[in-house]
Amino acid sequence: MRKTNIKQNARNEKIGALMQTFITDTVRFYNEMEQGSVCRHTGEKSYEHLRSLPIPEEGRALEEVYGEMLQEVYADMLLPQHQRFFSCIPSTASLLSWMGDVMTNAFNPHASCKINAPAADLIEKKLIAWMCGLAGYPVSAGGLFVSGGSVANLTALTAARDAKLETGERDRAVIYLSDQTHSSVAKDLHIIGFYRDQIRIIPSDAEFRMDITKLKEAVEADLQAGKKPFAVVASAGSTNTGSVDPMTEIAHICRSHDMWMHVDGAFGASALLSEKQRKKLAGIEYSDSLSWDAHKWLMQTYGCSVVLVRDQKLLVNSFAAHPEYLKDAENDQSGIEFWDLGPELTRPARHLKLWLTLQTMGSREFSHVIDHGCMLAEFAEKLVGSAPGWELISPAKLGIVNFRYISNTSIPEAELDDINQKIAREISESGYAQIFTTQLHGKRVIRLCTINPQTTEEDIRETFERMRQSKAVKKSRELL
Repeated sequence: MRKTNIKQNARNEKIGALMQTFITDTVRFYNEMEQGSVCRHTGEKSYEHLRSLPIPEEGRALEEVYGEMLQEVYADMLLPQHQRFFSCIPSTASLLSWMGDVMTNAFNPHASCKINAPAADLIEKKLIAWMCGLAGYPVSAGGLFVSGGSVANLTALTAARDAKLETGERDRAVIYLSDQTHSSVAKDLHIIGFYRDQIRIIPSDAEFRMDITKLKEAVEADLQAGKKPFAVVASAGSTNTGSVDPMTEIAHICRSHDMWMHVDGAFGASALLSEKQRKKLAGIEYSDSLSWDAHKWLMQTYGCSVVLVRDQKLLVNSFAAHPEYLKDAENDQSGIEFWDLGPELTRPARHLKLWLTLQTMGSREFSHVIDHGCMLAEFAEKLVGSAPGWELISPAKLGIVNFRYISNTSIPEAELDDINQKIAREISESGYAQIFTTQLHGKRVIRLCTINPQTTEEDIRETFERMRQSKAVKKSRELL
């Protein structure tokens, strides 16, 4: 055996021993996570140590680097999988998904075409067909797994542009979003060649849904001005409030004017798995495309998202390219591979961890997960409604609720904004829970996203009680 092989094998044995310890410690970490802080920080000393490290010419001891990664890198972060991580829209990652990640990364399949990993290719197609079925799409539908909602939206909007606009029409094209549409959409539109003045922001109504009357007026005004309305982006579970745009009405407008309807369901599309909640997404079946993140409500680690389209050939029209060096890898039966459906050629098998999770848990368990998250937000809403000095801003929708402290007397709005931000910061810095604020109707409000299946009513109750007893609230009362 060559010396290089002996050296590599010895290193592999060390890796194996360390990974066995790592797996045991990780399972224990997950089992005990609720007892620890949501916000883990190693301190400035560790940060400065990492800052000082060069890229070495000669390698360091594996055990030293391993310990450094655990103690200084992975230990310095928020934990979105923690049951009291209520900010953003967390990743409710499970150990099953992590297991799928470890297994997939170990074998490192190249998921661009069937010839590289036939079984993985089959599973991705089965998952896409299943998710298209949940969305109510026809047999012509298709899609693929991508890294996240931003890329899913980018992929769908590229197909929309190419399907609805001739090259000479792009300069006068306009697209319609609401004031609650995720920021990634505007970024995606810029990437695919549209300017800000081609984007129409439609106000939301009292329920933070796209105002249909305002949408109709904007479309008619653009037509009168010689513009080319080509797409509407609807939200199925907006980031701020969990609101769902009136998709049936939007679909009718789109069909009346030959526009593409895209649904950003990165967060809320998972409600399709729940018999109780899926009715809130009525009209999604009329859309032309849909983005859906499994790494939000389906308990997957980052990044595990899908883009679905009603007619798969429209993705092929936008993304297919067949260079000579890939000819041997083409599938003779259909000629369509996953590299034909999106911007990536080299792509990981992101879907296998979801398959492993679904096969182990079953889809019915996910229905319970969705219902549990919605129930917790409704529970938080009741707590706020029964607490003097607190105001509900946006009621519970798909696991999200917004409220704010308003005191029992007249305090200027600017001061209330500051108090609510301090409440959120104080709770987060305590390590007990992680919460952020957002802005609705010009007010700074506290937002809870309660979609983790491990979260309990007691977690919600104790978090809210800590808000009520926070220093910021007590200080405001002392000033009365």
